[in-house]
Amino acid sequence: MTTTPQPSDSEQPMPRPLQSGGDRRDDGLAPLDVRVPHSRAEDAFGVFTGTFMAALGLYILEQSEAVTGGTAGLSLLLTFGTTLPFAAWFLLVNIPFFALATWRKGWVFTVKTAVSVAVVSGFAWLCEQHFPIPEIQPVFGVVAGNLLVGVALLICFRHGTSLGGFNILAIIAQEQFRLRAGYVQMGLDVTVILLALLVIAPQNVLLSALGAVIMNITLAFNHRPGRYRA
Repeated sequence: MTTTPQPSDSEQPMPRPLQSGGDRRDDGLAPLDVRVPHSRAEDAFGVFTGTFMAALGLYILEQSEAVTGGTAGLSLLLTFGTTLPFAAWFLLVNIPFFALATWRKGWVFTVKTAVSVAVVSGFAWLCEQHFPIPEIQPVFGVVAGNLLVGVALLICFRHGTSLGGFNILAIIAQEQFRLRAGYVQMGLDVTVILLALLVIAPQNVLLSALGAVIMNITLAFNHRPGRYRA
């Protein structure tokens, strides 16, 4: 009985590589190199989640008598120095940055950012009304608050919006000059935290600086150009 010669290992056909944007996967899913944009429902829920987490994190920081970077930190400083609540200051401080967002990012991004800022202010008011915190350990409050804000910013960035202010500058710097958004924001945040020496105790400023580093490392390690596909 004769047998058909089998090709050697070196003669075995190589698997055909996935063509960019062309071939389908065997499991019926889209090719790995094809971007699948978020749906409107996904964007809406993502913005809802991100803004709620940001408001909760900022509320915890306020109750810890600490600040953070960006316009949120500046708003907290103004809250400590005046009788106007954080929710109102956060809206007012961000107004000048909307013009920059319109110029560099377009109306869609600006409107989504304005809505996000307004929603954060609303959630911050709800936290004040329905989540009383009689006392919180400052170190825990600073770490927890900044981690929440950092993750909230990542969610908002992934869904095409920001929380206004320095976030707008950071995103523009990353897209236009290839500078990581987290590092850009960290530099801006240092200025805000130094200003905190005029309003809060030095030990709280040191804790605030640690918290800002935690928040911006969260951004720098996770928000990089080309890392995500949707």
